[in-house]
Amino acid sequence: MNEAFLARAMDRYGDAVYRLALCRLQNTADAEDIYQDTFLALFQQSGAESWEEERLKAWLLRVAVNACTDMGRRRRRTACVDIDELGSLAEEDSYGCIELWDAVNRLPEKYRVVFHLFYGESCKTEEIGRILNIPASTVRVRLNRARNTLRKELTAYERIS
Repeated sequence: MNEAFLARAMDRYGDAVYRLALCRLQNTADAEDIYQDTFLALFQQSGAESWEEERLKAWLLRVAVNACTDMGRRRRRTACVDIDELGSLAEEDSYGCIELWDAVNRLPEKYRVVFHLFYGESCKTEEIGRILNIPASTVRVRLNRARNTLRKELTAYERIS
């Protein structure tokens, strides 16, 4: 594989892979491991240089999702203490709304991931469905439920503030 291609892919999609892993695992060290594993898999993938940009992005996100799932399975099989980290989903300054992303981090994983991919990575529902291996209609339902949950939570937050 061409090292320049790998470097470009890491520059272009590295943040998306890392944010997705952080969204799923909510642990910076694990997200860094997923990032590394994902781009190692790309390095080992033959013919990736000829892929279209959209296919490359979808492939990287799919590999990251699978790696996160595998890591979750390993966690359940081994006894470990989960340290709660308060890592942000993304740099709050770039989104301008700390409360929103804190609320997103509290969503159940299946809602949090589709919300992140849709709003954080600008993926279409069909693409999210392919990445997560679920129907696009399920993605839309999860997005709707995530929005409703966030709307209720943020409305309650505004009343308190």
